Amino acid sequence: MKYFAKLSSTLATALLSASALAAGYPSHPIKLIVPFPPGGGTDLIARDLAKTLAQQNGWNIIVDNRAGAGGDIGVATAAKADPDGYTWVLGQTSNLAINPTLHKGLPYDPFKSFAPISLVAESPLVLVAPKAAKYNNAAEFAKAVRAAPANSMNIGLPGIGTVAHLTTVLFERTAGIDVTNVPYKGASDGLPALIGNQLQAYISSIPTLLGSIEAGQIKALGVTSQSRVSVLPDVPTIDESGYKGFNATTWFGILVPAKTPANIRATLNAAINKAVKDPAFVKQMNAQGAATLGGSPADFTKRLHTDYDMWADLIKKAHITLAH
Repeated sequence: MKYFAKLSSTLATALLSASALAAGYPSHPIKLIVPFPPGGGTDLIARDLAKTLAQQNGWNIIVDNRAGAGGDIGVATAAKADPDGYTWVLGQTSNLAINPTLHKGLPYDPFKSFAPISLVAESPLVLVAPKAAKYNNAAEFAKAVRAAPANSMNIGLPGIGTVAHLTTVLFERTAGIDVTNVPYKGASDGLPALIGNQLQAYISSIPTLLGSIEAGQIKALGVTSQSRVSVLPDVPTIDESGYKGFNATTWFGILVPAKTPANIRATLNAAINKAVKDPAFVKQMNAQGAATLGGSPADFTKRLHTDYDMWADLIKKAHITLAH
């Protein structure tokens, strides 16, 4: 009986401590880890979200860029942080749904290391071509590939193992075409080759390519989401071009260490769901070609599992590996 009394007392103390922590939460600055350098798409979303949350709640949120190893260093740092609600990470498709299949021995587990709070936004990619190309949509590009001599058509890959790389492979397999893949180190590195007609197509993020599209240096053939995007309203989706069901986007969401108290997680979920409906935040996301999301932790978990399974299946079927 004494053992059970002691156990009950311990549990009660823990619950009271968690309740007290949530009641005064947050009492000092929150650190939002961004696993990429300043200035990129993930960083911009994090800073816009932090600004909106600060305006709505008076919270002090410090964006902490922890770049390296394709984002895995920052995500691992968040996984090892104290589960007190004062360290968040803006996770995204690459690190949570793709890298665990491509990178062996990661210092975090996407399903066990974190408690998902809420999805924030998602962004499609865009298939583009040189401005002089005779094809104007995804289906016409695929037709041109089939009509061309073998190995004469090149498509750029903005980094091996990235969402853009896997989306390129997914499109090739969906369209039943074989295009020579030319890898580059980053999203913007292949752009000069595309403008110079050394590439016949390229798939990358909308913010990376939007300026060149608007300047008429290249043309957009299709976006990879199932809905058109506001910054490219005249560009059809790949789904519209005859490849029904094609859908590949990159999402961004807030996670905290796995053992963060449930009441703090609930507070964060409510705050983020309010923030993603803020008109100014929605406008900022739309300007980057992104759509705001929100939702419950269960929604986030379901999306993570769905995308993890989808990309793992593609990686295995296409025999994609990383060179060491």
